[in-house]
Amino acid sequence: MNEAQRHELFARLRSANPEPVTELEHASTFQLLIAVILSAQATDKSVNLATRKLFADAPTPQAVLALGESGLTPYINRIGLYQSKARNVIATCRQLLDRHRGEVPSSRAALEALPGVGRKTANVVLNTAFGEPTIAVDTHIFRVANRTGLAVGSAPLAVERELLQSVPEEFRQSAHHWLLLHGRYVCKARKPDCWRCSLADLCAYPTKADDPGGAPGG
Repeated sequence: MNEAQRHELFARLRSANPEPVTELEHASTFQLLIAVILSAQATDKSVNLATRKLFADAPTPQAVLALGESGLTPYINRIGLYQSKARNVIATCRQLLDRHRGEVPSSRAALEALPGVGRKTANVVLNTAFGEPTIAVDTHIFRVANRTGLAVGSAPLAVERELLQSVPEEFRQSAHHWLLLHGRYVCKARKPDCWRCSLADLCAYPTKADDPGGAPGG
């Protein structure tokens, strides 16, 4: 995909959704951090169902820490890997209080030092909470980037680095959300909705899916 095509791709995504936001519900940077930790290998819908009740009862690191693992587990036990996530969330709350005065740090190194926080989680927090033009390459973004030819790579970090170089600067701040939402709702894993994709004519994906209603694919 050349520079003009990349610019056109993001211009179309921006036109359709000028101010994209995360679908994880939160009322503070701390709540965003916890929601992202919980979202690993889980849907945003399942996380939101859990955190609505959790954050109503325990909205701060002090309150979540006071729950302990046994108290936190009933809130999140319908989320995948909930036992390890409970341990990580409690340990993260303790570390936020011990090392950061209860505030979520704004540096990558400090974020990645928190239990349960890897590069992808740190990127989401840096982008969504602190306005950094980072791109967290999850399965949706990895798929869209490779299918379209926007950024081709065999591993998430390679795709992230390519995206940070190839996404035009004016679009970089919101690129994460645009690509994620496009992958979630249009460029789906098993059968992408190429027939209704606004990017189809720019996309390098070789076998575009047809409209189930009978219209040819784009």
